[in-house]
Amino acid sequence: MNVLYEDNHLLVALKPQNIPSQADSSGDTDMLSMLKTYIKEKYAKPGNVYLGLVHRLDRPTGGVMVFARTSKAAARLHKQILAGTFEKKYAALVTGSIPAHDRLEHYLWKDRTNNIVRVVHKDHPGAKKACLEYTLLQTRQNISLADIRLFTGRSHQIRVQMSRIGAPLVGDVKYGGQANPSLCLFAYSLSFEHPITHKRMVFHAPLPQQEPWTLFNCKLF
Repeated sequence: MNVLYEDNHLLVALKPQNIPSQADSSGDTDMLSMLKTYIKEKYAKPGNVYLGLVHRLDRPTGGVMVFARTSKAAARLHKQILAGTFEKKYAALVTGSIPAHDRLEHYLWKDRTNNIVRVVHKDHPGAKKACLEYTLLQTRQNISLADIRLFTGRSHQIRVQMSRIGAPLVGDVKYGGQANPSLCLFAYSLSFEHPITHKRMVFHAPLPQQEPWTLFNCKLF
């Protein structure tokens, strides 16, 4: 496991792409279970290990995640998410050129039968507001690198909202993107207040080192 930080209250790790955040119907090995095993073996803990899932990354998305090692830490981190002080930033490669900066607000609804998220009217039953801001960093070979900050955590949010403005993610054929072996979306930064010490914690991870990510040479942090 690529563990970036751990103490008695938190565990911050890098989730690989195509690994579920938690157990799902696929039965595939998931991030939460792997980290529970990691803790159990490292600290020789008997019985079940507590590890709280604070937030999720979609299965094809890699990047930084924080997990809570106590229920108190989990509750306090969840409050930060609700208050908007839990900050997540993503790097995305999208098709074509986009404006230099924009704030996107849509209402999304998840069609669970077909596992697809749609932009709908705000009065649609089950609609949830989705907000993000992005900044264009570079464009190479008709692919743009965007730095994205999420203000809400809806399923498939970045994928759907960028597709809606005509800039689907590279590798996201579900939402109209060009074919690629993997989805070009990476959670590179996570920032929050430590639930016990109240110190501001910031974690970064370098972008994947494979094409088409390697077309870009700018620094995100």
